[in-house]
Amino acid sequence: MVPKSITGKLLVWRLRHIKQRQFVLILSLLVGAGSGLAAVTLKNTLYYTNYFLTNGFSYHGIYYLYLAFPVVGIILTLLFIRYVVKDNISHGVSKVLYAISKNNGQIKPHNTFSSLIACTLTLGFGGSVGPEAPIVLTGSAIGSNLARLFRLDYRTTTLLIGCGAAGAIAGIFEAPIAGAIFVLEILMLDLTMTTLIPLLITTVTASLVSFLLMGNEVLFSFTLSSPFILKHIPFYILLGGFTGLVSVFFIRGSIGIESLLKKVSTPVRVTISGIFLAILIFVYPSLFGEGYTVLKSVITGQGEIIGNSAVFGMLKQNNWTFLIIIFGLIIMKVIAMALTQGSGGIGGTFAPSIFVGAICGYFFANLLNTVFGLQISQANFALVGMAGVMAGVMHAPLTAMFLIAEITGGYLLLTPLIIVSAISYLTCHAFESHSIYTRQLAARKELITHDKDKAVLSFMSPRQLIETNFARVHPDATLGQLVKVVASASRNLFPVVDEEGTFFGVVVLDNIRQIMFDQSIYEVTYVKDLLFMPDYAINPDDSMDTVIQLFQQSDRYNLPVLENGKYLGFISRANVFSQYREMLRKFSDD
Repeated sequence: MVPKSITGKLLVWRLRHIKQRQFVLILSLLVGAGSGLAAVTLKNTLYYTNYFLTNGFSYHGIYYLYLAFPVVGIILTLLFIRYVVKDNISHGVSKVLYAISKNNGQIKPHNTFSSLIACTLTLGFGGSVGPEAPIVLTGSAIGSNLARLFRLDYRTTTLLIGCGAAGAIAGIFEAPIAGAIFVLEILMLDLTMTTLIPLLITTVTASLVSFLLMGNEVLFSFTLSSPFILKHIPFYILLGGFTGLVSVFFIRGSIGIESLLKKVSTPVRVTISGIFLAILIFVYPSLFGEGYTVLKSVITGQGEIIGNSAVFGMLKQNNWTFLIIIFGLIIMKVIAMALTQGSGGIGGTFAPSIFVGAICGYFFANLLNTVFGLQISQANFALVGMAGVMAGVMHAPLTAMFLIAEITGGYLLLTPLIIVSAISYLTCHAFESHSIYTRQLAARKELITHDKDKAVLSFMSPRQLIETNFARVHPDATLGQLVKVVASASRNLFPVVDEEGTFFGVVVLDNIRQIMFDQSIYEVTYVKDLLFMPDYAINPDDSMDTVIQLFQQSDRYNLPVLENGKYLGFISRANVFSQYREMLRKFSDD
C-alpha cells in the first residue's frame, strides 16, 4: 500500500501539473502495459503448467492420468479461493459488468492477481474452460484500482476498467482492434473520441508488450491458405443460422447445468462433476484444456484428433459416423465447460465459444462435402464458424468479426465473417435477448451497463430527493388553525401528521380555497374532514425505476414519502428531473 501522505502529495502535484484529459491518456498507457504483462504471465504459467503435466501426452492413445488432472485442478482452485482469496472470483466478465452496474466501478485489489492463479490451477490442469475471462477481470481490476488510487470519478473509473478489459483481450490475442471493440460491445462504453483514444492506446500498448515478450506466440493463430469463394455465400448463410441455434444451446445448456450443480453441496458437486468430466475427456481427449492446439490440428485436416481412437475405432472409416462424432463434440464441449465452472473451476466461456464455433464450421463443411460431393474449405468454415458462435453467445458480432480477422492475419474472409456473425447474432437474439455474460445479471436486475437511463437512475436515491419544507398540520386542527399555517407556508400541499409522525393524508390548497375565508366555519370544520389520502406513496428504499413509474401512474407533481406509515416528506417530479439531468451530465462525455 502507498502511504496516504505520499498519495496525497502525488494527487496535489498531478492536479497542478497535468490536465485531466492528458492524465487519462497516461493512465490508459499504464493500464495497457499492466494488462499486457498480465496476459504474458498467464500465457507462460498456463503453458509451463500444462507442459509439465502432459509432456508425452498423446491424443491418439489412452492416457489415464489426464482423467484425474482436471479434478485435481478444480480442488486446488477451490482450496486457493477458500483459504487464500476468501472471495468469489468466478465469471470474470460478469463480475466486471456487476462492478460497473452496482458497485460504483470498484473491483477488489486481489483481482489483479487472484484470477491469474486460479485460472492457472483450473486450466493448466486441463479444465475445459478458457483464460480470457480471468485475464479480462485482471485487466479491469488494474484499471479500477489505478482509478481508486487517484480518486477519479465514476465516469473515468469506468473508462479505465474498459481499458483494462480491452488491453487483456489485445494482449492475449495480439489483436488491438478486437480488444477495443470487445469493450464497446460487451461493457457498452460510449463510442466517443474521449473513450476511443484511451482504448486504442491501451490495446496497442498491451499488444506491443505481448509481442515484445512473447513474439508471435499467441493462444491461437492461423494463416489462411484458401481464398473466399463467392458462390459459397448461400452455405455461409446456412452456417450463420446453424451457429446461432448452437449459441442458444450454448447459453441455456451451460447456465442450466451450473444452476443444477449449485443446488448440491461442494463435495458432491466436485465429485459428480469430476466423474462426468473424466468420462467426457476419456471419450473426447480434445476437451482437455482450452483446446486451441486441437483446433489447429482440426483446421489443418487432422480431424481424427477430436476423439479417442480406442473408443471410436477408425474415426474416418465412415463419413457419416465421423460426422456424428464431430457433432457430439459440439454438445460435449458445452457440458464439459459447464461442469468445470459449475464445480468451482475458474475460467471463461470465450475460448469454449471459439472451440465450439470452429467445430461447428468443421462439421458443416464436412456435411456439405459428404452430401453434395463439394470441395469446401474446412479451414475457412471452421474459422468463420468461430465468429458465428462468438457473435451469438456473447451478442458481439463486431468483436467476433475483427478477432478472427486479426488472428488469421488479414481480412480475406471479411465478407463471410460479416454474413455469419450477423445471422448468428440475430438468430440467437430471437431466442435469448441477453448474452451469456448478461443473462443472469439481467434476471437479478443488476445490469445497467447496456442502458444509460438505468445507469443514471441507479446512482439516484429517493432518500436524497426528499423535500421537507412542507408545513405540517394535525388531523384535529380546525380550519382556522389551518388558515394560519397556510398564511406562512411556501408550498400548496399540507401533510396531515399527528404527534408520532403517522401520516393521515394531504390537504391541497386549491381544494380549500373557496371555504378558507368563511370565518363562520373556522371552529366547526376540522382538517380531518378536508384531507384526502393519496393513491400512491413512495418508500425511501424504493428504486428510482419504481419512483418514476409511480409518477407516471399517478400523474401528480408531488408524492409523499412514507416509511412504516410515518411521514418523511415529499418527492417532487421537478426535483427528480433536475437531479436526473445533473447525473446525466456527469455520465456524459465532454
